[in-house]
Amino acid sequence: GGAVPWLLDRTAGLGPLLTESTSGLVLPLSVPVLLGAAVELVFLCYVLSALREPPRPPVTSRSVLRGVPGAVLSGVRLGGRDATVRRILLTAAAAGSAVAALELLMPGRAVTLTGAPESGALLFAALACGGFVSSGIGSHLAPFLARLTGSGERAVLAGLGTGTAGLLLLGVTATGTQRHPVSFALVAVGFGLVYLGLGAAGPNENELLHRRIPGDARATALSVQSLAQQSVGAVTGVVVGALDPGPWPWLLTAAVLLTGALLWTRRGDRPPAAGGRDRPAGPAEVPRNRERRETPATTTAPTVEA
Repeated sequence: GGAVPWLLDRTAGLGPLLTESTSGLVLPLSVPVLLGAAVELVFLCYVLSALREPPRPPVTSRSVLRGVPGAVLSGVRLGGRDATVRRILLTAAAAGSAVAALELLMPGRAVTLTGAPESGALLFAALACGGFVSSGIGSHLAPFLARLTGSGERAVLAGLGTGTAGLLLLGVTATGTQRHPVSFALVAVGFGLVYLGLGAAGPNENELLHRRIPGDARATALSVQSLAQQSVGAVTGVVVGALDPGPWPWLLTAAVLLTGALLWTRRGDRPPAAGGRDRPAGPAEVPRNRERRETPATTTAPTVEA
């Protein structure tokens, strides 16, 4: 999508022709967004036609809105009672801050690197694609990272630490000469590290949340987690947007994500019994469960023969 403005500008003057024919309402940079909106509309129609909701009791908008504060408060109470859940919510807020800063600052950073809006859009498209790939790789490596570090808590710490390193690299390279091949490479590495780290931390956080929360409260906990991420991301966008361009917006966001990472330096306590009711047995628990089932058979056999 980011290549479309660049191609329009270099294909028989289609970019200026498009701008002139629409009286300046549609610019070459507007075309990828309009195409994305069309794709989303097709996707929405497909979802409405392909996914069928099961029958549910009728509800009114007033009853739904009335239940929102209670759902939010119940999720906040879950975090207040459990230290691990509280750390997960705070970590989601820190991750939302990092993602908001990237989405706000990177388009302008790409224009600074290339010197033109069209080529900057092309560069940002490549970076965004690389970010999605890095996030997918991080999610794929999340179980391996948990085994390598010894626990899900340490895996979250390692993932957030990787993301912090990426933000620091973006902050350091925001000073000095930007239009240099080394600057391009360092910016790409920093951008990829942020999404790689967040992608590796996310599944481990969800696994920890799954173990700590009973089944009937998991949807509420996930909603509060998303609310924390989005709300802090919105505040970060306002704060970062008010700062002057340069290293400080990146370093401030890196400090926020580092704070979220430091929450995991202390190992959490054992999961409560209520949360483990529907939790599947881990690899270390299977032999013990089998041993419990086999022990009565061996001890009662002499009694039966007697």
